[in-house]
Amino acid sequence: MQIDGLDLVESTGFTKNVIITAYNDMLNYLTLPWAEFKTGALKYSSTGAQHFKDVKVLFNLNAGVLVASAIVVVVLNVLNKKGVITFVKFKNRSAYFYSGVINVLLPLVIGVFALIDFETAFDVFHYIFFPGKSNWIFNPYTDQIITILPIEFFASCAVLIGVALIVISLIYIIIDRKK
Repeated sequence: MQIDGLDLVESTGFTKNVIITAYNDMLNYLTLPWAEFKTGALKYSSTGAQHFKDVKVLFNLNAGVLVASAIVVVVLNVLNKKGVITFVKFKNRSAYFYSGVINVLLPLVIGVFALIDFETAFDVFHYIFFPGKSNWIFNPYTDQIITILPIEFFASCAVLIGVALIVISLIYIIIDRKK
């Protein structure tokens, strides 16, 4: 979606098809447990591949937390509906409301810092989630995948994630208000 907007064909010298294949290969590796690491026709180093292995751990952790959380929410809601447990409200507000408020505030606060200096926010993210590692600093000659993933790409992804989190959180707040 961002190939044309970021002028990736012009700035990298790769065709649109090469860029799409490399991106899809990389994303398949990150999201599919059985996928092997590859970047289409683009070169990569062992340290670059190691970073993507580290990223895959975070993707898997995120998916696991999502599944576990969904199961817990479903079970708790079923138990609540059957009268086995009762959800406690604080100041006449449910957990939906408070989780919604927290998840609106979190991306807004982080977003302010990212708007001021996204590159520093990007670095801080990597220092937090990849402590003691520097394999996330790519050399574009040995890890060509980074040429199709410029900092603007990650900024757009951050905006998309933040907006999605805010919208979902606002839905939680609306659910609380309707109840």
